Amino acid sequence: MATPARSDAQRNILVLGASFAGISTAHYLLKHYIPKLPNSSSYRIVLVSPSLHAMCRQACPRALISDHFFDQSKLFVSISDQFKQYPKENFLFLQGAVTAISTTETVAFHSLIVATGASTPSPLFGFNSGDKDSLRAGWEPFRKALPSAKKIVIAGGGPAGIETAAELGEYFNGRAGLFSKSKQNVEITVVCGAERILPALRPGLANKAEKMLAKLGVTVVKSIRVFELEPAGAGEDFDKLTSRATIRLNNGQDIDADLYIPATGAQPNTSFLPSHLLGADGRIMVNSQTFRVPDIARLYAIGDCSAAFRPAVHNIAAAIPTLAANINRDLLIAEGTQTNIPDDREFKEDTRETQMVPIGTKGGVGAFMGWAFPSWAVWLLKGRDYWLWTTPALWSGKQWNKAS
Repeated sequence: MATPARSDAQRNILVLGASFAGISTAHYLLKHYIPKLPNSSSYRIVLVSPSLHAMCRQACPRALISDHFFDQSKLFVSISDQFKQYPKENFLFLQGAVTAISTTETVAFHSLIVATGASTPSPLFGFNSGDKDSLRAGWEPFRKALPSAKKIVIAGGGPAGIETAAELGEYFNGRAGLFSKSKQNVEITVVCGAERILPALRPGLANKAEKMLAKLGVTVVKSIRVFELEPAGAGEDFDKLTSRATIRLNNGQDIDADLYIPATGAQPNTSFLPSHLLGADGRIMVNSQTFRVPDIARLYAIGDCSAAFRPAVHNIAAAIPTLAANINRDLLIAEGTQTNIPDDREFKEDTRETQMVPIGTKGGVGAFMGWAFPSWAVWLLKGRDYWLWTTPALWSGKQWNKAS
């Protein structure tokens, strides 16, 4: 897909991936650094994505059930429309999938930022196959299968699995009263390989979440993993999204399901990169303070594809100014004529407990910077619409109007 730039007038700053990290990086550079570079008209941000649209991926656990929960014009937005505010010579959007970084043709780059994110085991949770239409093509048969489902199994005790279980529990079984469980019309089971669900949160909050799930008719089994599926690919392949499945567990037990949803984690979208750049988990090895890939000039990685920090939206938001500042520094050095080059900026991850997990439409569990939040606060900040209220400023770049 890309090759190091030749010594011509056009300097392409290639950003691979147009989700939170990629779009934010492009906006930040265009707002605060590109206009100030020497010969600024020769620098062009080239944003590459398989999809013409960006979406609030965090909303998928609720959105996959029905279109009625969200305004679709806010859930999916045109990427190119978000960048019409910038001079044409400074920005180009390309729809396409990256297949390799090579010495053959396609898009030459002066700098390269890899922000390709990660793909989920289930195609219900994002643009695994590239675009809005493919995502909705998975939602359609899933929604048609819901009315006849009596047993649903979800693999994964992280936020995606727990949120999906809660949304389906409330959808099928209704909300419980203050001192009672909901009526269990559909049997929903979460299979969690860890000793507890939501491992990024303290045990007390994980236990609270489990009790809230129980009131929605959701059963959680822990310290057990999915060993095998029959048929293979159930819940993962598009043609088997709604296949009845037998889930074989590593304790020898079998569970039958009308619908099986794997939510066991995401795989970094890094297969196009040479293996020596990747860690054992497939993420790109970078300097966690500067986001540079070691020993390769002007190559950076950020977001779920990068090993710089725990994949989380708040970490990405905090890292964008540092990444952009270091890209700017390297561009000035490459000019070769500049004095007073700014020093590196260094990022330090805030490792305090921060995660919010809605449990249905009325509450949830979570913490921010080490402080536990009450259920109503989780609803207010995330549970109402899964962060959709924050995305207009993010996609349009208004979130980055001020340099930080």
